[in-house]
Amino acid sequence: MATSVYQLKTNSTPFAKVNGGEDCTLAAIDIGTNSIHMVIVKIQPSLPAFTIIAREKDVVRLGHRDRQTGNLTDEAMERSMKALQRCQDLAASFQVNSLIAVATSAMREAPNGKTFLQRIETELGLKVDLISGQEEARRIYLGVLSAVDFNQQPHVLIDIGGGSTEISLAETHEARFLSSTKVGAVRLTQDFVREDPISNREFITLQAYIRGRLERPIEMLREQIQPNEKVRMIGTSGTIETLAEIHAMANLGNVPNPLQGYRFSRKALGKIIQQMRELNCRERANLPGMSEKRSEIILAGAIILQEAMNLLDISEIMVCERALREGVIVDWMLSRGLIESRLKYQGSIRERSVMAIAKKYRVDVDYGKRTADFSLAIFDQLYGLLHEWDTEAREMLWAAAILHNCGLYISHSSHHKHSYYLIRNAELLGFNETQVEIVANLARYHRKSKPKKKHDNFQNLTDKKHRQMVHELSAIMRLAVGLDRRQIGAIAAVVCDYDKKKGVLTLNLTPSYKDDPCDLERWSLDYKKIIFEEEFGVTVDVQLRT
Repeated sequence: MATSVYQLKTNSTPFAKVNGGEDCTLAAIDIGTNSIHMVIVKIQPSLPAFTIIAREKDVVRLGHRDRQTGNLTDEAMERSMKALQRCQDLAASFQVNSLIAVATSAMREAPNGKTFLQRIETELGLKVDLISGQEEARRIYLGVLSAVDFNQQPHVLIDIGGGSTEISLAETHEARFLSSTKVGAVRLTQDFVREDPISNREFITLQAYIRGRLERPIEMLREQIQPNEKVRMIGTSGTIETLAEIHAMANLGNVPNPLQGYRFSRKALGKIIQQMRELNCRERANLPGMSEKRSEIILAGAIILQEAMNLLDISEIMVCERALREGVIVDWMLSRGLIESRLKYQGSIRERSVMAIAKKYRVDVDYGKRTADFSLAIFDQLYGLLHEWDTEAREMLWAAAILHNCGLYISHSSHHKHSYYLIRNAELLGFNETQVEIVANLARYHRKSKPKKKHDNFQNLTDKKHRQMVHELSAIMRLAVGLDRRQIGAIAAVVCDYDKKKGVLTLNLTPSYKDDPCDLERWSLDYKKIIFEEEFGVTVDVQLRT
């Protein structure tokens, strides 16, 4: 299906420049049943990657249609027109090159939906692409693919919207199954809920209806799962994010930022539903993590998720903050040849994300790569001798090494602390919440003080194993930083020789330049090795090979 593109009159940058390798700013609007969302991104074709620079959301309740005719109401259309105008104004303020808009369930089903689309084009100059349910599911898959590493495993993707729920089975290579079912939080609230709080009769009826509508698509999805495959679930969009926030507030006392990678169980979901069904709308709005407008429809959406998890017998769900809007961006990039294939795009999520952040904060990438290479060389040679950390830890060490100096973007003074802040608040894709915290802490401790319990950032790591990882991997990175003290690549290679009986680790250095004594690097290692020796209980000896 072709994507409709709206050229803003405030900017005349041609698409040829994007294909030629220059950065481009793009906006994508999702006109949904409950809300209108827009995301504005900076596309970097050379990576290829995109960075989200702004978001906009308006709750318009387009799905509150006339009960007799099924038409979009005049009030809902007016709210939508004002929201779209605000989106255009915001996009213009960012001087976006192009604006893409798609419409979903409410517009698909309303008898006057196409008439409203024509009105939007006439009055606002905005051409909106009306997409099918399956196309919506496909683009949601692309959006999730841009943020989550599937690790060659199949995942069930669920997006609970206002008018429909998209459930897919996807893996790195392709989406095996795509579905869109006419059960949504706004639709079901309008059709089934009359009493506040909901009565037992309405609750049971709602459960039964949802289960009946989901049984067939989930049965078809299950047919695509191989007997030996373990399937995980990823949830996207407002309903699931709100449920995650309620769960986080109840269990952590705060909402993780970003919410990407946050998990909660089916059992926990059941407790939230039981709590909400006993409250009226006003009382639900007062729940920590709940917004007033979401409280009207959240119960129906939560039951959809519960029934889907029950039918699939899945015990836990992970939140992904990217969905349809980001999928529209990825689809746009695919259609223009900026991404060669979904597989290639998926396989390098972490690398692309790290390099995008490095570019954003003007990191000396050559220096960062040398630090990363030395870090991984030491990590690999000492595996099984001084540590047992896995490939996930190795990738986090690599990311931290590339970005360890990004704090210089703010100031040279205490730049290791600035590095922590920038990494912690960046959109580091492919890593979950805890992993981002680890990466940021590793960068924080590449110099100066070693990790201490009194440090606020270190306290964010509540798992003893994760704290130990930061202790040991940051000590490794300190050696790597010392190996390139002059930042000229003076050391060509490092070979580790560990004498277990004597407890001595010898670093054999090969200089890059003949007759270079590498005095500054050796001096730096003598200083940097102290914390490494404390962490691993060894003595470090440095030898220069001539």
